[in-house]
Amino acid sequence: MASIPEFYAGKKILISGATGFMGKVLLEKLLRSCPEVRVVYVLVRAKGGQDPQDRIANMLSCKLFDRLQAEQPTFAQKVVAVASDLTEAELGLSAGDQKLLTEEVEVVFHCAASVRFNEPLREAMRLNVVSTQQMLTLAHRMKMLQVFLHVSTAYCNCDRELIDELIYTPAIDYQRLLEALSWMDDDLVSALTPKLIGRRPNTYTFTKALAEHVIQRESGNLNVAIVRPSIVGASWMEPFPGWIDNFNGPSGIFIAAGKGILRTMRASNDAVADLIPVDVVVNATLAAAWFSGSQRSSRSKHILVYNCTTGGINPFHWGEVEYHVISTFKRNPLEQAFRRPHVNLTSNHLINQYWIAVSHKAPAFLYDLYLRLIGREPRMMKTISRLHKAMMVLEFFTSQSWVWNTDNIAALQNHMSPDDRKVFNFDVRQLHWAEYMESYCLGTKKYVLNEELSGLPAARKHLNKLRNIRYTFNAIMAIMVWRVFIARSQMARNIWYFVVSLCFKFLSYFRASSTMR
Repeated sequence: MASIPEFYAGKKILISGATGFMGKVLLEKLLRSCPEVRVVYVLVRAKGGQDPQDRIANMLSCKLFDRLQAEQPTFAQKVVAVASDLTEAELGLSAGDQKLLTEEVEVVFHCAASVRFNEPLREAMRLNVVSTQQMLTLAHRMKMLQVFLHVSTAYCNCDRELIDELIYTPAIDYQRLLEALSWMDDDLVSALTPKLIGRRPNTYTFTKALAEHVIQRESGNLNVAIVRPSIVGASWMEPFPGWIDNFNGPSGIFIAAGKGILRTMRASNDAVADLIPVDVVVNATLAAAWFSGSQRSSRSKHILVYNCTTGGINPFHWGEVEYHVISTFKRNPLEQAFRRPHVNLTSNHLINQYWIAVSHKAPAFLYDLYLRLIGREPRMMKTISRLHKAMMVLEFFTSQSWVWNTDNIAALQNHMSPDDRKVFNFDVRQLHWAEYMESYCLGTKKYVLNEELSGLPAARKHLNKLRNIRYTFNAIMAIMVWRVFIARSQMARNIWYFVVSLCFKFLSYFRASSTMR
């Protein structure tokens, strides 16, 4: 077969979701590592008063594309914004744009989806299921199409413990559900949602499973592949370590821990944290489309599914995540931290609720009281409330582990040439978690919070100040406990004096030993 860059050379490609986190990295990697790509059409809607062209221009000017800009100064000329809205009929495409895409596009990457876990079911169906239907309808009209690649999620079948690389038939038919949603009111939909999603934790995983079933039933003779990443995190190596640009998933939790706001979290230390770097997912995605596109002449109607995960190959546990996040932010603190970084992980609901009350709500209440006294608007309780909602969403994924079959991923690597395996590396056996987590945490500092590393000395000084405040507070509390409880009991005083005298004897012994030396 041709190499991956040779396969994409001269190709006209369509990407949905190119303004999202993974879509941006996919676009950058495609243009940088396959420089002979002819053109990349990106579906984008107007937003925030910006038309699609302005949005794409602003996106291409961000730091993510700096390396590409240095290597290929004219790369932006290959990127064509196409006005579209995936929630509208025919994807909101004009007649002219439909004609353009159906006559020219050879490869489709369907990355667009709602990543909000708690999206109302009707909206999640519209964004994740109906949009996939419409993308397939458009793909069937494409005269030059060689491969359609759909980005799903490894958790779409999280109601199972063992997940193979195949499409599972859902308990609910998506067409009947769409028909029912057309006449149900919002209150009825909300009431029925828990019953409909069953053992899945949210509408995101449920609708992504239905989207896969849409592809299975409606792809027809299209050449289709599906990539299922697990928890997508910051970049590992490309275009540089630690790239992340959002608070989604674990990133917001890491930042809250670094700020000292997050002090407790319900999670199992031994559960596998199936993090996957975004550049690993992108490399696997480009390779999967290459392989399916190269095999199109001999293909069967079997849809290749790739579980892009780390847990079965290079496992990393939530207890280890907590350790590396806290240690990194102690060495490289975030600016204006609320408290020193420290997090207790517990799988016990009651213990977690206790620590939430003591370590989250009580300090937040006192801080808001202080803000009111100095005439400023209180904000910490609102922050804590948002944090708790985010933690509740993640509890399902931080409290248990899954087993994913990754035979297709391994086979895909074996089909690649040594050069392609190097340029499009998705072998997570090479991933060193300690280094990756440090890059991830520093990435949240630099690219999400826009904090310069030159501010580290001041941040460390602030962290030392917080440590001194904590020691002073603990000393005051110890004195108060002694005055209230110990000073009133003769037995307690005797024990106290015995402990103190014993400490003094040990100190005297060590001082005498050092003097003799």
